[in-house]
Amino acid sequence: MGSLVYGVSPAINMNDRMLRHVQYVITTKLRRGEPFSLHWDNEPVADEAALREAAHGSVWLSSASQLYFSYDGRRRDVPLNKAWVEAMMQAAYSADGFTIPSEPLPVASS
Repeated sequence: MGSLVYGVSPAINMNDRMLRHVQYVITTKLRRGEPFSLHWDNEPVADEAALREAAHGSVWLSSASQLYFSYDGRRRDVPLNKAWVEAMMQAAYSADGFTIPSEPLPVASS
């Protein structure tokens, strides 16, 4: 059975590397005044009951959203993969909403 949660949604758990990139894309989009939806598949979510797997979830993000990014380690220790940031930005402009793509290999600079 699915749920519609109004207000505070469950925490979407992801590793620090992915979270660092997602935070960059979210803050860039919201700083530009560009609301969008964020979708996830099979990422663990923490709700009031317990940590559980979610088949799919979606939240609407806008400048009115209250967001909190929590890291296990130090955020500044996670370098950005520019190719992944670009892939995420393109996904965030999709009419279907932002689904986090797999991390591509970084482009070698010459």
